[in-house]
Amino acid sequence: MLPLQRSPFLEAIQKHDPHSTAIVHSLSGRSFTYGSILQDVAAAKERLLQTTGKDENGIVGERIAFLVENGYDYVVTLLSCLASNAIAVPLAPSFPASELRYILNHSEALALLYSAKFSKLAQEVVKEGLDRAPVQLALEKITEGAAGDAPITLSGDTHHAEGGMMLYTSGTTARPKGVLLPTLVLAAQAHSLLGAWEYTPQDQLLHVLPLHHIHGTVNGMLTPLLAGSTIEFMYPFNVDAVWKRFAAPFMSDQTNGNTTNGHTPSANHQPITFFTVVPTVWARLLQTHSALPMDILKASNQAIQRSHLRLNISGSAALPTPTKQAWSQLSAGNTLLERFGMTEVGMALSCGLADSDRIDGSVGWPLPSVEARLVDPDTHEEILSDTSPDGKERSGEIQLRGPTIFKGYWRNPEATRKEFTPDGWFKTGDIAIRKPVPGAGEGKSGSWAKGPAWFIHGRQSADIIKTGGEKVSALEVERELLSLPEIRECAVVGLPSEAWGQKVAAIVVLSAVGEGVEGKGGKGWGAMDLRRALKERLVAYKIPQDVKVVGEIKRNAMGKVNKKELVKDVFGDQERIRRRSEAVAADRAALKKEAGAGGR
Repeated sequence: MLPLQRSPFLEAIQKHDPHSTAIVHSLSGRSFTYGSILQDVAAAKERLLQTTGKDENGIVGERIAFLVENGYDYVVTLLSCLASNAIAVPLAPSFPASELRYILNHSEALALLYSAKFSKLAQEVVKEGLDRAPVQLALEKITEGAAGDAPITLSGDTHHAEGGMMLYTSGTTARPKGVLLPTLVLAAQAHSLLGAWEYTPQDQLLHVLPLHHIHGTVNGMLTPLLAGSTIEFMYPFNVDAVWKRFAAPFMSDQTNGNTTNGHTPSANHQPITFFTVVPTVWARLLQTHSALPMDILKASNQAIQRSHLRLNISGSAALPTPTKQAWSQLSAGNTLLERFGMTEVGMALSCGLADSDRIDGSVGWPLPSVEARLVDPDTHEEILSDTSPDGKERSGEIQLRGPTIFKGYWRNPEATRKEFTPDGWFKTGDIAIRKPVPGAGEGKSGSWAKGPAWFIHGRQSADIIKTGGEKVSALEVERELLSLPEIRECAVVGLPSEAWGQKVAAIVVLSAVGEGVEGKGGKGWGAMDLRRALKERLVAYKIPQDVKVVGEIKRNAMGKVNKKELVKDVFGDQERIRRRSEAVAADRAALKKEAGAGGR
């Protein structure tokens, strides 16, 4: 077999116990050991070179796109790209063909690999509109042991690995950009998480996330592989299946894989110890728990306690404090851990493992090997003192530096230059403050978790609303709204205002409580009720002036809201809003002038 490019991931896999379980397909019960991975990676690399007609040197740096379902075949496909010094380009099967075609064109992919499940989609993608027709390779289902047991050779220097992965941004403000993450950057991100979250070979991670995002790929796959953990894939997320899987090891009459009360549990009955998902998943689990059959309810109550589920993490979007509190109550004090990351940097900040370092509304501290600073967005000077002379908290843009930061946007030097400062710091566009929290930041979670905690106020462009000379954090207002029993979901945005520059507006989805009550005057719960409820919680300029009740708020696969599109859908385009605001202001001025004239 061909030698594999040496990397921290393949070196770690080679050292793990070959008999320990690496991958489990939760619903089918298929499992694969660490001992089979490298043989299968070598076989996949050989097929890739034969199909593309490239040799060891010819494929270096080439982009290899693939459509493969989450599981062992996905792991082998990704690692075979790294082992070939190629750049893996994971594609999202949920994307329409036109979006996948854009990525193939933009990345100039040499090859498109696809499993049988996505054969039809792959053929639709390559049917037309491609600048460079990629070599197509249909992948067969991997059977453990089929690749043999020939000894595997790792060649080359780890620091000379030229492969990596390219993930595409969500494209909320422009066409998606290709974020180039070399193997060494991916390894640095994984080692950083390994140090902070302490993955172990005893961990059983339940994976329900998509694999074209950094969250599912680095947090949920590459870092567990580095640590020797077991990854159990259960995608797409299904709330009933997740509850049943949590409960399975604790069902009283479940033995030897027998079914219990009509439920067929996973073939792997190890307790889930590690679960990292987005806030909407935590909310869905909470909403459905009380309706579970009694046997599953009791077993799941045991499964999610700290003694079994050692780490539960929420990320990719802001976690509402009520959700965090409700989960803690349900799980007998198993507090959710929050963190902050993005495609370009992996995970950058995180709360710590110690409960005292899991602070409501905070994302903790810069992770090991991550350098972070706050910079005043107006003066562009680093914020060294977290309070101004008048005692007010000073907010600034989070800027990052270190080995975990991406190297650039693919074939887009202008965008890359724009996002980095002249001295090499990446500008995240997220605004935050730092403040000391009593009992936290004392190093209980490690030497990296010390000092003032970081609190994110939101994206500079979408979540910082400038109204009447004051800056309002949309995330702060959202947290307060979500603490109201009448509101299930919300998004706070800024609308143009002639009088204030911008005004705070809220788009809300009512809960069953909100839909079932009546406000004053016989009307349903609405804007005036919201303002009254927030009067004692927020200063006046932070309270939404406009409120729209909707049936749902659209989110992407990672639970994020595109506020630019949401504003357009709910309130219309910005120019129309501005003109309407100007007209209202003009009418008010005319009435005031008329009233004044009448009084003379």
